[in-house]
Amino acid sequence: MKPIISAFLFLMIATNSFGNTLPKNQKANPFLGMWGLEVEGGGVGWLHVNEDQGFLDAELLWIGGSVLPVSHVYLADENTLVVTRTNISKKSDDRSHTITNTLRIVKTGDTLKGTMSGPRRDGEYVANFTGFPMPTMPDKPDLSKVVYDKPIALFNGKDLTGWELMNPNQENGFKVMNGIMVNDPVQPENGKHISYGNIKTNQEFEDFNLKLEVNVPKGNNSGVYLRGIYEIQVVDSYGNDLDSHNMGALYSRIQPSQAAEKPAGEWQSMDITLVDRHVTVILNGKKIIDNQPAWGPTGGAMSADVLSSGPIYLQGDHGNVSYRNIVLTPVK
Repeated sequence: MKPIISAFLFLMIATNSFGNTLPKNQKANPFLGMWGLEVEGGGVGWLHVNEDQGFLDAELLWIGGSVLPVSHVYLADENTLVVTRTNISKKSDDRSHTITNTLRIVKTGDTLKGTMSGPRRDGEYVANFTGFPMPTMPDKPDLSKVVYDKPIALFNGKDLTGWELMNPNQENGFKVMNGIMVNDPVQPENGKHISYGNIKTNQEFEDFNLKLEVNVPKGNNSGVYLRGIYEIQVVDSYGNDLDSHNMGALYSRIQPSQAAEKPAGEWQSMDITLVDRHVTVILNGKKIIDNQPAWGPTGGAMSADVLSSGPIYLQGDHGNVSYRNIVLTPVK
């Protein structure tokens, strides 16, 4: 019986009956790899297409939120990739809908052109986007050899000089009280909802070390964006299990190696280093991210160009939070 089984296996492989073995003359998938996405009208995404598990798969970041596995991904033809993602919308206690969004992507040269479409309350959501390959990740830097320039105080303790709203059409919830930068996005008890915005530094930076202190009341959260691209999470996560959405995490990308946050309402120290697209975070004196690669932008990023300089920006639309002693030291 052994020769028969061997012959059967050979025939299955030769005819690609298992679905995972490619004929020798079949072209490699041109979409494999990591792609930065720029959405028309504003917004940043990131797509990682891979075959690491023996089948075509992908992860997607779309403007906000987390990097998540897609629901399905396939090649419609040798130059067109289709990606779907789903989420559940609960309509009532006994009824929910599965919402499907579809990305249809065409590759021309080294560039992607695509559309994201899906349902919304008043019809169909359609967004156009452009994609480009993410640059090769540099080797892990030797931080002991990094040379720094002079420190820059980003907050003078008196006013918001050096900071501005990212969207001038929104309200600024940040103010200075007793030498502390306080964000208090209060909504009126009655009346129209107020849209509060994020603030950013007027200056832009490349690689640096950033030190600050932050106080997060119970149930609140914010975020510190490095170069406007990578969010270091600021949130009341004391007592929670380790997660990539906890205090000090690179949001949805790098989970802290240990829990180092303090209870809500206490001042906490952050010591953050960004060098060669590698991130180190020391929270309250404990190293929780150790020189780890940041593979792409996080939700809410200003740009998908991970090689560009950018500002420090603070989330102002999420909740009450206070900052002080914000000092950035650039790399020479």
